[in-house]
Amino acid sequence: MMIEEYPLFPELTEEGKAEAQRIMDSFKPKLAAMMDEVMGDLYCDVSYYVESDHWTNYRNAIMRGLTDYQSDHPHHQRDYGQVRRAIYENHKEEIIKDLNQDLVEENERLKAENKRLYDEISNLRMYR
Repeated sequence: MMIEEYPLFPELTEEGKAEAQRIMDSFKPKLAAMMDEVMGDLYCDVSYYVESDHWTNYRNAIMRGLTDYQSDHPHHQRDYGQVRRAIYENHKEEIIKDLNQDLVEENERLKAENKRLYDEISNLRMYR
């Protein structure tokens, strides 16, 4: 059999054991330095984005569930519907007030944009 002919862990002589230990001992500091560098890079440069990406995906899934009334998942439609209803029933006045304020702000933004465009067109007419 091949395993008997080439054992996975052959017996070493005392000299072989000492040489193998010297090689391993010389390799340890190099490996430790390399691992410190890799872990530092992973911790400082990569982990921030991994966590951010995870939380961004999580946030996007939650936002889709709360705002998308046509969810592909039947259980999600029911669950998010219950969440939306509970939020609305418990915070109806605040939601209406916030929606009204959002409309007022959007109206002001559109008025400013309208004025800017009107002024821009007026300036263009002057240069004809």
